[in-house]
Amino acid sequence: MSKVLAREFYRRGASPRTQPVSFADVRKRFGFSSIRIGRWVTREERDRAAGLFYDALVDLMSILQGPEILISLRETLSFQYGIGGRPGMMAFYEPATRSFSLAKNAGPGSIAHEWFHALDHYLADKAFSDVGSTTRGSGRYASEAWLKGATPVPHPINDRLFACFRAIMLDQSGENPSELFRISCTADKANGCIYYSDPAEISARAFEAFVQDASISNNFLVSGTKASDEARMGLYPTGEHRQRINRAFSEYFRLLGQALKSQVQGN
Repeated sequence: MSKVLAREFYRRGASPRTQPVSFADVRKRFGFSSIRIGRWVTREERDRAAGLFYDALVDLMSILQGPEILISLRETLSFQYGIGGRPGMMAFYEPATRSFSLAKNAGPGSIAHEWFHALDHYLADKAFSDVGSTTRGSGRYASEAWLKGATPVPHPINDRLFACFRAIMLDQSGENPSELFRISCTADKANGCIYYSDPAEISARAFEAFVQDASISNNFLVSGTKASDEARMGLYPTGEHRQRINRAFSEYFRLLGQALKSQVQGN
């Protein structure tokens, strides 16, 4: 078994499982469009990863106050474990295939970040009328569309989403870049590339902080927003700004979860 999966991960979450689960159980419960496992993943690694991933998604669902279809983005999201790894990347989201991937030796805490990339991408053509359909493999994200002034689709839930982006990327006055955005730009300038200040990346890190601050704790789902090197550099929100972002996310997911639960119950 890989060193990562041999570790014990802290969890204080929803009711614990009484039975082992497989990736087939993950797909059945959450409705992923597909789940693929790499050929070099051993049975022991697969079974261990399935349980960790299942628990992390249950906890994420509880934090977001939504149903299973929120996690699978209405059954459009695929998942891969131990396939298509990228050098230096523990996990990644691929817009062209709407696929969320964990490397076989993935480090803990990457799920929340990459899942938000998937949500951000999924929402682009639903929150903005002049963004091409993501079903055609567009790489556009809602956070990027918002920052670049795309035409919003009027809806109360979209308004709450825009409030999240505003809280993340602007200061309290709404007129200037937030400290988080400024620090991210400074880090990118020092590194000679645009990464930390990319709207999709800065929004995913803000979402990580929101998830880690929840009463439910799972460091396979999220970790590092308070004590990592990036956190010490100021690349995660802190203080009042963090609280403001958390309030915006809480209100957005509360309304979104209510709407999705009503739809599920109506069916």
